[in-house]
Amino acid sequence: MKRTAIALLTLATFTLSGLTGCITVPEEHQGAAKGAGIGAATGALAGAILAPEGAGLKGAVLGGLAGALVGGLIGNYTVDKKLSAEQTASKYNFQPSSGTMVRIENVTTTPTTVRPGDKIDIQTTYALLAPNNDSQVTVTEAMEIRHEGDLVGNPQTTVSHTGGTYTATIPIFLPPDAKKGTYRITSTISTATAKDVRESSFTVR
Repeated sequence: MKRTAIALLTLATFTLSGLTGCITVPEEHQGAAKGAGIGAATGALAGAILAPEGAGLKGAVLGGLAGALVGGLIGNYTVDKKLSAEQTASKYNFQPSSGTMVRIENVTTTPTTVRPGDKIDIQTTYALLAPNNDSQVTVTEAMEIRHEGDLVGNPQTTVSHTGGTYTATIPIFLPPDAKKGTYRITSTISTATAKDVRESSFTVR
């Protein structure tokens, strides 16, 4: 399946910065790195993921880092399909008559305690099910990162998946002068008719 890689340079206005060519990636390839990053003197890096050909900006990582994380980088987005639609439906005793289901199973930050300049991986594992296992469902994966109540990061992607269980990973490279304290992450996975929210955190010492 052809995919088009799109990269967005994250500025305050989130303007489009780059577009690469087409490559071929098997949809079922687990652990495939689905993106490439572009650097910026402002310290905001949006990792591009592979969107279905003709999908416009769908699939690009939008948002960036500010405030206590200004000067940091958002790295390459990756996604792994952990379970098939059938396995996921069995796990949740899903009935097609229930409509589309989204369930966040876990949000982790690795490591949970870091120092300025370190890298953390934010992983969100979620189940997605639809009445038709072969249907492509548009999914928005969004997170807000807050430090002392202030919004300091808001990466977001829009992708299309068939049913199954997925783990999406976004690495954050902290700036050398990242402010110390606890950073709270609110992760939201949503479709047109379903949504789930989960919170996590990491600490800069």
